[in-house]
Amino acid sequence: MGQGSQETALDTPGLLRAQENIWGSRAAEMAAIFMVGDGLIGLLQPRRHVDLWKDDALGTETLVKPFVDRPGRRRLYAVVQIAAGLALAARQRR
Repeated sequence: MGQGSQETALDTPGLLRAQENIWGSRAAEMAAIFMVGDGLIGLLQPRRHVDLWKDDALGTETLVKPFVDRPGRRRLYAVVQIAAGLALAARQRR
């Protein structure tokens, strides 16, 4: 075997960059999936979803406070959240 047949990612900086980029894309895709899923639950069951996170929830109480007893506001946020998640997912490339 020749010397070139044992090429590694360190010998090919382009390959290394591609490997680093794929993990960033995967993380962004996972964030997008979370955003869409959380948005759908918030859209379809706003009261139940907010009630789950409003008490003794490791600091999330302050995040959901604007939505307590305001299902319309939570639904509006859910639509924005779903749209942002879909836009983020659409930007990811292999």
